[in-house]
Amino acid sequence: MTTLAIYIVAAIGPAAVLMFYVYKKDTVEKEPLDLLGRLILGGCLAAVLSGVLEQGGIMILDRFVDQRNPFYVILLAFLVVAVIEEGSKYFFLKRRTWKNPHFNYCFDGIVYAVFVSLGFAALENLGYVMGYGLEIAPSRALLSIPAHMGFSVFMGYFYGRAKRLELIGKYGAARGERILGYVMAVFLHGFYDACAMMGTELASTIFFIFVIIVDIAVIYTIRRGSKEDEPL
Repeated sequence: MTTLAIYIVAAIGPAAVLMFYVYKKDTVEKEPLDLLGRLILGGCLAAVLSGVLEQGGIMILDRFVDQRNPFYVILLAFLVVAVIEEGSKYFFLKRRTWKNPHFNYCFDGIVYAVFVSLGFAALENLGYVMGYGLEIAPSRALLSIPAHMGFSVFMGYFYGRAKRLELIGKYGAARGERILGYVMAVFLHGFYDACAMMGTELASTIFFIFVIIVDIAVIYTIRRGSKEDEPL
């Protein structure tokens, strides 16, 4: 039981720490814990749904593109993994929050998106740690889980902007902001995975530069969003 507990803590601990960080940054009006819990559960469901859809996506990709094709990894990263995973997260994000009366501040969009994404990351990471052992936990805690949060911060930023636009009757612009947030998350996710999967020296160099830039941008966006938060 002790060993199992260590594995579980190593897997979900990093996601819990990042959730707490974002929760603390929501300084104007805290979101209800039951809503946040439902968002975490939605993220877990998104991870399960993504696993099923990705298998189908890989089968379709394999029918049209040879795995030895140099573009295979790029197509896999962007059109299968990123599109499906960010789409699954977005589905549960919008389903559980868009019409929720507690969605009444700009920063709420970031909070909601992060909790869905980190629920996704926690379940995914639990599978990796249980399957491959504790030795992969540090690298995933430093890279994969913060990456999931990073993608969601940008999605949530535009999600909050979209809610404001809809409330003033600009429905087309609101839809455009939601789409922009999703597309940005897909691009960042796809670029991250493509560089990681290529495994070349150049790709690895680009990967680490990319991670540093995104992490800085994410921290800046969270801090600014928290500081300048205002009612919708």
